[in-house]
Amino acid sequence: MTDLGQLFEDLVRVETRLYNAVDARLQAADSVSLPQYELMQIISGRTTCRVNDIAHEVNITVGAASKAVDRLVAAGWCRRRNNPADGRSSLLSLTSAGSRICAKATPTFEAALSEWIDGVVPQRSLDQLGRTLRNLRLRLEADDAGGFRV
Repeated sequence: MTDLGQLFEDLVRVETRLYNAVDARLQAADSVSLPQYELMQIISGRTTCRVNDIAHEVNITVGAASKAVDRLVAAGWCRRRNNPADGRSSLLSLTSAGSRICAKATPTFEAALSEWIDGVVPQRSLDQLGRTLRNLRLRLEADDAGGFRV
C-alpha cells in the first residue's frame, strides 16, 4: 500500500527542486525567470488573454497575476490594451521582444526538462505519470480544491 503522505512529500519536493533547477538554467542562459517564461507561454498560447485567465491557469490571485504582468510590461515583453468587450479588463499580448525572448528560452527550457526527466524516468513510466498527474490536476481543478477565488 502506498503511503500517501510520503507520496505527497516526494511530489512536492520533486516539483520544487525541478522548478528551481529549470529556473536557474533559464536565468543563466536567457536572462528570463521560469515564472516570466511561463506567463509569456500562457499569453502567447491564447487568442485573447486577460490577467484573470493567467490567475485561473496558474491558480494565483488576480492581484499576483497583475503584478507579474506589470513586471513583463516593464521589461518590454508584454503590452496591455483595452478590452473592447469588458472595460474592467485589458487584453495582453507579447511584444516582439517578448516573443523573441520566449522563443530563445524554449530550447533551454526543453533541454533542462530533458536532462532532469528523460534520462531518469523510462518513457513508459513517464507516459503513465503524465496521465496520472493530468487526471489528478483535472479532478482538483473541477473541484476547485485549494483554489483562490478570483
